[in-house]
Amino acid sequence: MAHTPHELAEDFPDDQDKIARLKAEDAHFAKLVEAYHDVNRAVHRAETDVEPTDDAHMTDLRKRRMQLKDEIAGRLRA
Repeated sequence: MAHTPHELAEDFPDDQDKIARLKAEDAHFAKLVEAYHDVNRAVHRAETDVEPTDDAHMTDLRKRRMQLKDEIAGRLRA
């Protein structure tokens, strides 16, 4: 399994301007993006054994990352 971080710029390459605008104009959206980056970094650190964790915690982190990404995607499409 590749241990590459899932950056929003890679997941939403055509929406970078919209992401920047929403982060500046919408405090809730900015918090979603920040939470996504925090969880994403935690997943990456765990996957690369910088901060090892157990499988249950890793699963919870990945689920949270997916929930945040889904919410961000929904707000980008709204």
